[in-house]
Amino acid sequence: MPPVSPVVVSVPHAGRDYPLALKTALRVPLAGLLPLEDRLVDAVARAARTDQTTIVQTRARAWIDLNRREDERDPLLDEGAQSMPLAQQSAKLRSGLGLVPRRASGAGDLWARRFTDADVTARIANDHRPYHAALTAALKAAHDRFGVAVLLDVHSMPPLGPGGSRIVIGDRFGHSAEPRFVARIEAECVARGFSTAINAPYAGGHILERHACPSANVHAVQFELDRTLYLDRKLHAPGAGFARVVDLVRAILAALTDEALPVPLAAAAE
Repeated sequence: MPPVSPVVVSVPHAGRDYPLALKTALRVPLAGLLPLEDRLVDAVARAARTDQTTIVQTRARAWIDLNRREDERDPLLDEGAQSMPLAQQSAKLRSGLGLVPRRASGAGDLWARRFTDADVTARIANDHRPYHAALTAALKAAHDRFGVAVLLDVHSMPPLGPGGSRIVIGDRFGHSAEPRFVARIEAECVARGFSTAINAPYAGGHILERHACPSANVHAVQFELDRTLYLDRKLHAPGAGFARVVDLVRAILAALTDEALPVPLAAAAE
C-alpha cells in the first residue's frame, strides 16, 4: 500500500525486549540497563501518529544500538571489533556507547564477559540491518509518491539540569534537513510553552547521517524529549504530562506534512 503521508517516524531506542542471552551476560541487575532506554517514548509516538509510517524497534538498546554505525564496535567488549587508536574512535564509542553499549549511566560496566564476533555479527544481521532497510524502504516509498520525504527520529533524554531545554532538535548542524523543517518543529514547541535547543547537546547520530539527503529532498530531524515531560516521578510510567506531549508530537507531524506539501495533494493532482 502506498504511503499516505510524506512523514516517516522512527523510534530506535525504546525497545523493552531483553533476550535471555543478554540477561545471562550481565554483571549488573537488569534495572541497570534502564538508563539506556528511551523509556516509553514509543508510546508517545504511537499515540501521536495519524497516518504516518512508523517504525519502532522492540529489541532493547542494550542489545544493539541502531543509532550507531556497524563499525562502531567496542574492542573492550567485542572480540570482532577492529583495534584502533582512541583518536580514531567516535566520541560515543570512546565513552562506552558503541554499537553494543558497554556502560550505562549509574551502572558502570554492564557485562560479565566479552562478546564473540559471531554474537555481534548476528545482532547486526538480525536487528540492525532490517531496521535500516525498513527505514530506507519507507523513505523511498514516501519520496516516490510525494517527491519529498521527512524522517522524524524520536528519542528521549534525561533532564539537562537547571535552565536546560526540555526539547532538543537535531539536524546535524544543517546537514540532514532544510532549515524550514527545524523551524516548523521549533515553532510548534514554543507555541505550546516548551523550551528548545538546536543541536545541543544532541545533533543527531547515525540514523540521520545514513538516511538524510536534503539535496534529493529526503530530510531527517532528531527529536529529543525530556523524560520528565511525559513520565511519572520515577521515570517509569506515563505521567501527568503524557497527553500534552502526545498533542505536541501530533502537531509536529501535521506541521512537517504541511511544510513538505504546501500545496494540498488533491489540488496538486488536478
